[in-house]
Parts: sequence; C-alpha cells; structure tokens
Amino acid sequence: MVALLLYAYARGNRSSRGIERECREDVAYRVICANLVPDHSTIAEFRKRHEKTLGELFTQVLSLCRKAGLVNVGMIAIDGTKISANASLDANKSYERIVREILKEAEETDRREDEQDGEARGDELPERLRTREGRQAAFREAKLALDAEREATGDGTQDPDSEEEPLVRLDLDRERLVNSEQGRRGWLREGRRQLNELRREQARPISRSRSERLQESKRRLEEEHWVEIESNTAYETCRATARDRRGRRLSRPPDPYTPPEQPEGTINTTDHDSRIVRTTGQPAIQGYNAQAAVNEHQIIIAAEVTIDSPDFGHLEPMVNETISELHKVGVTELPSTIVADAGYWHKQQMEKIVAEQHIPVLIPPDSGLRKGKDPRPGWDKGLYAFMRRVLETEHGKTTYRKRAATIEPVFGQTKFNRGFDRFQRRGRSAARSEWRFAAATHNLLKLYSNRTATTEA
Repeated sequence: MVALLLYAYARGNRSSRGIERECREDVAYRVICANLVPDHSTIAEFRKRHEKTLGELFTQVLSLCRKAGLVNVGMIAIDGTKISANASLDANKSYERIVREILKEAEETDRREDEQDGEARGDELPERLRTREGRQAAFREAKLALDAEREATGDGTQDPDSEEEPLVRLDLDRERLVNSEQGRRGWLREGRRQLNELRREQARPISRSRSERLQESKRRLEEEHWVEIESNTAYETCRATARDRRGRRLSRPPDPYTPPEQPEGTINTTDHDSRIVRTTGQPAIQGYNAQAAVNEHQIIIAAEVTIDSPDFGHLEPMVNETISELHKVGVTELPSTIVADAGYWHKQQMEKIVAEQHIPVLIPPDSGLRKGKDPRPGWDKGLYAFMRRVLETEHGKTTYRKRAATIEPVFGQTKFNRGFDRFQRRGRSAARSEWRFAAATHNLLKLYSNRTATTEA
C-alpha cells in the first residue's frame, strides 16, 4: 500500500477513487498491486490510520538521497507556499452564527423526535428489559462479554483515550515580555502562540459530523477568548508589580483596555485549523502555509505546515527543523548560508541563528514592492544597512540570485505539474503528514532522475 501511494503521488494522483481506478486500468499500478484492486475506502482509511508514519517516510527518503550524494549542505533556500485546505471560505463563521446554528439543529432534532415518538419520552426501556427475567438474562450476557474482553486484553490495562484532556495553561515569560517594546500586544500574541502550539501537540482530528464540528468550533472560539482575557490580566498584573532592567518600578500604568465580552473573529467550521491565507497579487484562499527548505540539488531538506499567512517568524523554526532532519540522516555539517525572501526578515531570529548556529543569513530587509524607494523609518541603520551592503556586493548578489532558481521550481513541480494545490484531508496534523509525504515523492523523483542520468553517462 505504501508503494502504491508513493507511485500515485509521484504521478500527481492523490484521489483515493482515482488510485482505485488506475489499479484497474494502468499496468504500472497493477504491477505494484499484483493485480489486486484495493477499494478507495481502504486507501483512504490507510492514509488516515497511518498518518504519522507516512509523514515520517520523508526522513527515510532523505536518507536515500544522502547516500546518493544529493544532500549537500551548502546554500539552503527557505520559502513558503499557500495550499488550499479541504474547506471553503464560506465556512468561516462568527461565534454568534455558530451558536444560532447549534440551536437550530437542536430544534430540528426535537422536531424529529416528536414526529418519531409522539407523546412518549423516547427513552423508555426496550421490551426485553421491562421484566425481571429479561433484565437478569441481559446482565448475564453483558458479564460474559466483559469477561471475554478482559481475558483478551489482560487485567489492569487502561484505555489511552480515557485520559483527561489537558487544560490550556499559559507560561508567559515575564522578564522577556516586560522588557519587550510590544507591550500588551506582545502578551496577547504570546498567549495565542502558546494556544496554537498546544493545539498542534494535541492534533485533534476533524469530525465528519457537522453537529460535532459546530460544537468544536464554538469550543475553540471560547478557548481563544479565554486566552485573550488571561493574557491581558497577566499583562496588567505584571505592569503593576514588575520592575525594569534597572530595578525601578514601571511608572506609567498600562493603557485602559477592556477585552470583548464574547469571542470575536471567525473560525472555519469545516477545517478548524485552516486559516485565510493570502499571496500578493492572488485572491485569498482557505488553507495552510506550507514551508520548505531546499538545497542546491533541489532536494527538500525540511517540510512543515504552519497556520500563519505571513512567513514572518518561521525562519528560526525552519532552520532548526533543517538541522534536525540533517542529523537524523547522519549529516553533521551545517549549511553554509541560509537564504530567504524579505517575508522572513526577523531581526531577533536572524541574530540568534548567526550567534548560536554560526550560519550566515541572507535576507533582504526590503520587499520587491519597495525597490527604488527610501527605507522605512528606523530601517536605515544597524542590521538593515549592513544587509543592504552585503546584498550589493558581487558575492551577495550571486548567492541571493540562486534563491528563486533553487526553491521556486520545487513549488512549481509540486503544485502545478503534479497538481498538489489542495490538501485531501482536514486538520493541521493531516495536512503536515500529506505535505511531508508529497515532499518525499518529490525527493524520490529527484533521486530517480539522478540515477538515470548517472547510468546514461
């Protein structure tokens, strides 16, 4: 089944029904399946059941590329591309609208039960359990079934799904946030970041039931509202009691602010993890921001999925993921240069990468829209001016010019030539697994092309 999926994805065929059809009609598919034809539901369930393992195939394929000499760590280009989720923009709804739809569904359920049960409550005992003899027989059958299950699983076992769901806990770094220039906004952003990280770790699956998805959407909006209130409370408490770097009390009290009484914003009721993401010059889509780190052989070294539309803030995580993937396949050498476009400009992260990893970073401080214009106020000295001087050198121009030719063809091959422009499954965890699996097939195709060229030579 894994070989079937790898071949299908490499050919740009990701539909479970399309794969089933090719297993009947295409000779290559029939060879892989030994003339067996798996049902489309079996293929879909296999992808769902082995979601994590299929995503980890990326590392195994990368190891094969390393043995072929394709995983060199010279210049690494990092970029992101927007991919549509399996959800519609029209499914984004506010808290009030979600509550109205939940109440409407409840009314509809009551109406159907009235039609079905009439004057009865609908929870009366079945005919068999209305007599003492019938109840005793049912209890004996239930006891026998429980004893058989206990013998099969062993005593003392505990269902892992029965563990209590972890609560949202905020661990705000008081010292860092107090000295931050962002003030209240920084605290609120940090609270939301921690909530998103917790959701990423939980990886809650998206229910197929519309009613359950509405309830989950309502719960998430209430959770975000609670995090905003807690972050604001922590900020105001800290401002009232904290001291600055010199040990002095903060003289100016925080600006007055009242959090909203009920959750604001919208959430997608089809795929709760997806967001409205935008690309300059293109219409907004409901989707994810798929990140990739690519070397000069156009081998994808790291592949991740984020829910943020801008690339800002993802430089350091992608560099760390790149180094982690290299270590997993036995490469201890660090990249010689990290290259990314202006959307990744993050002064603190860039300085941290250079100071801790000792990897030069080449990112223009100005986007293409500001070419020929004066720098933004405050962006004309320090690291901004230094990076502009580096990019004006011959070596800087030559190195940065390789960025687009290195990573853009990877996205072009994946999204347009192989049709990976929309995720098949819902939820961030499922999208990450699918993106890493697609990256693995891209690397397999590069490995195949390299071996073919070597054999012909």
